[in-house]
Amino acid sequence: MRAVLFGDSGLSMIKKPIPKINQREVLVKVKMVGICNTDIELIKGYYGFKGVAGHEFVGIIEQSPQKPEIIGKRIVGDINRGCGACVWCMRGDGRHCPARQIVGIAGWDGAFAEYMKLPLINVRIVDDNIPDECAVFSEPLAAALEISQQIHITNNQRVIVLGDGKLGLLIALGLRHFNHRLILVGKHKEKLRIAAEHNIGTICIGAPYDFENIARKEGLFDIVIEATGKAEGINDALKIVRPEGIIVAKTTSRDFSKIDMAKAVVDEISIIGSRCGDIDLALSFLRNKLVDPMPLIDSIYPFEKFSEAFERAVTPGAKKVLVRF
Repeated sequence: MRAVLFGDSGLSMIKKPIPKINQREVLVKVKMVGICNTDIELIKGYYGFKGVAGHEFVGIIEQSPQKPEIIGKRIVGDINRGCGACVWCMRGDGRHCPARQIVGIAGWDGAFAEYMKLPLINVRIVDDNIPDECAVFSEPLAAALEISQQIHITNNQRVIVLGDGKLGLLIALGLRHFNHRLILVGKHKEKLRIAAEHNIGTICIGAPYDFENIARKEGLFDIVIEATGKAEGINDALKIVRPEGIIVAKTTSRDFSKIDMAKAVVDEISIIGSRCGDIDLALSFLRNKLVDPMPLIDSIYPFEKFSEAFERAVTPGAKKVLVRF
């Protein structure tokens, strides 16, 4: 099979054997993948990753020894594989298993290949009314909606999302169902227009971000969701959160963040890290058309042109780049 290898020399298309599976795994023929900011960070050295990346995918089950009735089904998948025996796994939270493997990120080859394997327990069947172009967003949408599972969001609160990138837009589109006053901040007018078309308030700012000006004009916020993709984004969030407010941190970067801890301590601000989420919840939102990710698609490339697709994905301001097999 063909696969894209992330290595010391960058990206390369290689031939490698189709993965062999055990009784508790399935073999998936990949149909479509999305290129994520995490993939871009991996090529820069995040997690020290070498191998086949790709964790946003939709595919077809080709082999399933333990559950043959799902062969031919279209699926997406949870990307975390815990050890199954530690205290975290025993309480059903393999996402935080110390020995976990993460599909396409840590210890488990991902979806930038014609075939991939997946633990059977991670498989989620996709409803017929969800097209591939939407199903491929299930993993990032789950990450966006995870915020609603971590903190209680109501219409009484002032909520702001920093960053109009792919994840920031998904967060705004998802969380608007919990808070109709939500505001999205960014510097790309065409992306903010997508949010505005869904009745989401927007603020367009220049670079560098003038967050003090936001605080002066709009006041301070109860909940600030940081999805800028920049290491310094957490300190920008600190400038506009109210005392005793909450910052939800979404950015994962290979660059270290220097946090103004004095500000966080004195103002008694809660900082919550937020990572992966519930794929079933994301599929429910897609099934019921509560979130339409189609406007977030920048372009779709054939797998043969993966290098061009990745080049487009790293272009500043690009929306979601998809690759079709």
